Amino acid sequence: SVIYCSISDSFFWKLGIVVMATNKVIAICQSGGKFVTSKDGSLSYSSDGDAFAIDIDQNTSMTDFKSELAENFGLGLETMSLKYFLPGNNKTLITISKDKDFIRMVNFSADAGTVEIFVLPEEGGAKMPASRSSRTTTSEGVVPVITAAGDVVDEEMTNDDFQIDLAMPDESPLPCNFVLVDQKHHTAIQQWENVITGVDQRFNSFIEFRDALHKFSVAHGFAYKYKKNDSHRVSVKCKAQGCPWRITAARLSTTQLICIKKMNPRHTCERAVIKPGYRATRGWVRTILKEKLKAFPDYKPKDIAEDIKKEYGIQLNYSQAWRAKEVAREQLQGSYKEAYSQLPLICEKIKETNPGSIATFMTKEDSSFHRLFISFYASISGFKQGSRPLLFLDNAILNSKYQGVMLVATASDAEDGIFPVAFAIVDSETEENWLWFLEQLKAALSEPRRITFVADFQNGLKNAISQVFEDAYHAYCLRQLAEKLNSDLKGQFSHEARRYMLNDFYSVAYATTLEGYYSSLENIKSISPDAYAWVIESEPDHWANALFQGERYNQMYSTFGLDFYSWVSEAHEFPITQMIDEFRAKMMQSIYTRQVQSREWVTALTPSNEEKLQKEIGLAQLLQVSSPEGSLFQVNGGEGSINIVDINQCDCDCKMWRLTGLPCSHAVAVIECIEKNAYEYCSRYLTVESHRLMYAVSIQPVPNMERMMLEEPPEGLVSVTPPPTRRTPGRPKMKRVEPLDMIKRQLQCSKCKGLGHNKKTCKAI
Repeated sequence: SVIYCSISDSFFWKLGIVVMATNKVIAICQSGGKFVTSKDGSLSYSSDGDAFAIDIDQNTSMTDFKSELAENFGLGLETMSLKYFLPGNNKTLITISKDKDFIRMVNFSADAGTVEIFVLPEEGGAKMPASRSSRTTTSEGVVPVITAAGDVVDEEMTNDDFQIDLAMPDESPLPCNFVLVDQKHHTAIQQWENVITGVDQRFNSFIEFRDALHKFSVAHGFAYKYKKNDSHRVSVKCKAQGCPWRITAARLSTTQLICIKKMNPRHTCERAVIKPGYRATRGWVRTILKEKLKAFPDYKPKDIAEDIKKEYGIQLNYSQAWRAKEVAREQLQGSYKEAYSQLPLICEKIKETNPGSIATFMTKEDSSFHRLFISFYASISGFKQGSRPLLFLDNAILNSKYQGVMLVATASDAEDGIFPVAFAIVDSETEENWLWFLEQLKAALSEPRRITFVADFQNGLKNAISQVFEDAYHAYCLRQLAEKLNSDLKGQFSHEARRYMLNDFYSVAYATTLEGYYSSLENIKSISPDAYAWVIESEPDHWANALFQGERYNQMYSTFGLDFYSWVSEAHEFPITQMIDEFRAKMMQSIYTRQVQSREWVTALTPSNEEKLQKEIGLAQLLQVSSPEGSLFQVNGGEGSINIVDINQCDCDCKMWRLTGLPCSHAVAVIECIEKNAYEYCSRYLTVESHRLMYAVSIQPVPNMERMMLEEPPEGLVSVTPPPTRRTPGRPKMKRVEPLDMIKRQLQCSKCKGLGHNKKTCKAI
């Protein structure tokens, strides 16, 4: 029997490319059905059996899923085979053989909405309809050829006699180091038995027909040769001497469709002696990979080699699988080289569809690409209307064919969600490129507020920020500082000693008072005077809370948002134009998602800030406020603790009000004492109103992006060629670095010096 599963889990809102997925996936399973083949070779499933549902998600293992199927349907766990169709392709089944495949299917179904899973007992296989040619034997009578008009003609077709070789120009046979292996069963190849069904079957192009013909011949184990092969007609015969198998396809009049006009499905040759996979070519392997890369862009060469061997009986080494993937991906995504020529048109279309956006690029004297800057109007408006004057600068290395580096400026919304403001693609991270990026950013924002940048201090950023944004604050990224400290001390101290120093370093950075700052600094000095000197020379006024003069809302890292870097990891190997559109789609999706979320909020502050303020209000009930001296109030806490609040300056000597934008418990106690509302003293950037303003403008899709990439650019646009640098052929080399889990900050209370908590949560207060 065959078990059928339909998985549906998503709610869709579509404008360009926008998908919202729920957390769970529901697998609706049926049993006892059968496959039916339609005229175009596609498969459908019909079932009158029982049905049940299973909740699955990314944490569900394939073993657990199969176990439940086996229990419900009485199947053997070890003899069960799972397969499913890719969306829009119900002719090719994808095998689920390990947990990784199962997770891919779950992830993929979240975007596609539904997926059909077929569970087949391996020993019996699926009840797949056999093709007519697979049932013919040498004892059967001659089958006449029937034309599209219904006429019966002689089986020896009257086509031109000239022949061309079996392989197409781009399908040279695989070299001798491609090993073809026999399989006990060839389930994947059996899927192709019905890709050609007979007369009147239609295809979108001759390429599609030739691809189907190739698969059909592999599935049925015969070789063929062309009698005619041009832009109007393709005529093919079995290569075996005297075998009557023939097929002819031609363009359907007044259309671009290709239609099978004649076919004699009968074979008299000994097809069984031909091993499956013997006709494997580079073109054939690329065709297989293109189908899978559509579903799994991160398909790894190791997995490619394993799957090709298991499903088609062809053994590839790692380099062959890697090269095949590169070629297949370029064919699927478009030429990396041609993508650069489309940059001028892409920039014009972005500005046309999103008025107010900035999209500009530069070339070198030889017209080769130099750098690109893009900032959508939705990002510019959102930053100016609803964001804190706080920007994070960082970079990400691109692993595309021509390499490069992405420079990015992001903001954070009231919920600390990432909000991309601008990005650039440059050849390398240099001071010159950072200067150019910041100049473009300054012109795009025209921002009167004094901005705080959280960024690295190396690679020219320190000079670039001060040169372009003269009055801006520059907060050094704490993680990058810690990495440098760890690296500089590595040869001098043991792992354990470095761990203590790095914990003390984090305590220095997070200390909100001068007392706590100097106390933690002395701890470092007691371990190593050299480390103490390193910290002093690292300009702590740019990173220590107690000394920093700007407002960074307790954001210590330039890499605070993980979403953007996951976007980069998904698109960093795309051609440059497709990479741009991928980021546009991701940003558009993010804006819409947060627009929808914020519509449900009914409080003045955003949910996380509302929760934080309520916590401070609760703590304030335990505090006592003494008589004021002007705007200064003394707040008394447990065990003799005293804090001074300046209500007019919105400041407390614990510094948490200034750091977070929310009144601390001491400030709340004062605010209640003077009979004011605590919400009036919260930063406006933490309100629902500001959050909604930040996401008020949507990013519009660039229409016909894929078609535009295939067209010739209009006359008058600047010609752009790829940069001279290219990725080194072969597997990319990964630089191994020491894990930084040892530098994770362990909280230290500045009041009692205890570890694992801070002053606010200290029970000794």
